[in-house]
Amino acid sequence: MSINPYRQEHENIRELLNQYENLKAGRPNSFLDEESFERIIDHFDDMDELNRAIEAAEAGISQFPFSSSLFIKKADLLIAARQYNKALDLLEQAEILDSTDIDIYILRTDAYLALDQQEKAVKLLEEAIDLFEGEERLNLLFELADVYDDYEEFDKIFDCLKLILEYDPNNEEALYKICFWTDFTGRNEESIRLHQLVIDEYPYNELAWFNLAAAYQGLKLYEKSIDAYKYALVINEKFDYAYRNMADAYIRLRKYKDAIDALERVVELTRPEDVIYEAIGHCYDKLKNYAQARFYYRKASHLNPEDAKLHFKIAGTYINEKIWPQAIKYLEQALRINKMQPEFNLAMGEAQMQIGRQKEAIQYFSNVVHNRPRKSAGWDALIRCLYAAKNFDEAEKHVTAALKITMGKPVFLFYHCAILFAQGRSKEALLMLESAMEKAPKMLRKMLLLNPSLLQNQQVVDIVARFKRSRSI
Repeated sequence: MSINPYRQEHENIRELLNQYENLKAGRPNSFLDEESFERIIDHFDDMDELNRAIEAAEAGISQFPFSSSLFIKKADLLIAARQYNKALDLLEQAEILDSTDIDIYILRTDAYLALDQQEKAVKLLEEAIDLFEGEERLNLLFELADVYDDYEEFDKIFDCLKLILEYDPNNEEALYKICFWTDFTGRNEESIRLHQLVIDEYPYNELAWFNLAAAYQGLKLYEKSIDAYKYALVINEKFDYAYRNMADAYIRLRKYKDAIDALERVVELTRPEDVIYEAIGHCYDKLKNYAQARFYYRKASHLNPEDAKLHFKIAGTYINEKIWPQAIKYLEQALRINKMQPEFNLAMGEAQMQIGRQKEAIQYFSNVVHNRPRKSAGWDALIRCLYAAKNFDEAEKHVTAALKITMGKPVFLFYHCAILFAQGRSKEALLMLESAMEKAPKMLRKMLLLNPSLLQNQQVVDIVARFKRSRSI
């Protein structure tokens, strides 16, 4: 009958603890070797009995005053107890006894960082890296990268990871991390060169292909990035992040059908995510397949019902199809979540105008103007709405305000001109038209959208013709 290993370990520890208590009590024939002290210290540490662990370490050191490992264990415990300077003193002693133990440098780094002495931590690790080879050297480089992260020396993080990959091109942790830091630091060209070297040595490394693709994508070389993602997917056909990024590259190239294919593979490989469904909806939206776009936006909204943007996007599909009552229904849902969002209010105002509810539209457009007074879109919509409602006095008041706040945007000069004509103030209107045509003659169409019949006014036609002749000379 086999003995349960956990039970055996428990009995061994219990026996060691009995011996430890005998030693503390000064009973004769009580002795523990160095390894036993280490196991007792680890036991107390695992049980979160920090003080007893420190006490055991001190007892061990008194028995084995030349044991660097016991000094290191006690220093580790003192760092946990936030006694950083005492820990550093112990680590100095441990280094004298055995300078080849990597834990000395890692723990000293932790203590320096806790004391907010990043420069000392960096200097220590930079010097220690040259003392070690192999896995230990890589561990110190990772540690140094973490220090640079705390110190916000982001380019140096990239440098550390690059050194790791030059030393160990197949290092998975470094490959994962350098992808993020390439994007963060924008060092895409270097990343491309580095990963091409990795691929030359390890052509079936899917992460290297992925990182190469991501670097191309960072430089907006989308065709090259797609090719590299495809290589990653040949190696690992279930690499969902490659499909995600490849879909984004296809979207940038306006290849929406290809993007949909890639995103559908993500859906097959992972749990449902609102962002993926939303991206598929976006692609169908761009393809003008509004029914399918709605289908996926709704799937996204079911997963994240409090995302007002998704309700707005559903409304947008109905707006594109000019199905105004349904558009209003979803805009209402979006506005319930984010009442004053300017984009939602602007769309709702336009929808209300389309079904002849000018009063309601004016209120929504006023919300936009209130929240974004320096943006012309709200003023533009509000003035058009007031004009359509034949509320010319209010329209003039708002067009005057718009001209002042937007520093005289020409479109509002043309709107002011149309309003003056509507008020019967033809002389002022013609002068305003002259001023507007001097600044931006192409904006004339905006005025004519308000009132196409103005082209039947001979004086208006004469002014427009004169400016056309002067521009052609």
